[in-house]
Amino acid sequence: MASLSPQIWFRVAGLSGALSVGAAAYGAHKFDTDDESLRKSFENGKSLHMIHSGMIALSPLTRRPHMVGSLFTVGTGIFSGSCYAKAITGEGKYGQYAPIGGTTLILAWLALCI
Repeated sequence: MASLSPQIWFRVAGLSGALSVGAAAYGAHKFDTDDESLRKSFENGKSLHMIHSGMIALSPLTRRPHMVGSLFTVGTGIFSGSCYAKAITGEGKYGQYAPIGGTTLILAWLALCI
């Protein structure tokens, strides 16, 4: 069985980055709420989505590309996804998953050290 090339993370980063730009466009043109906490939740999700898409792209350059890429991808998906879901639906229950995503992102950053 052939092993997965670290270059796969460039493709994952491209998809994640494109989705983050789409989310930014949605936030700027379609997301309409007077609730400042929901707007802040959307903005937090969008900001971390964009930043960590760049980190996914750098994963092939690390000593453990699959570990780093996986952690950044999963952490970004859970954190930003929960922020987007909370903001769009207005249901706070989705926000409970953000700390799981945040913790995964912290682990991703720490994985750069090993």
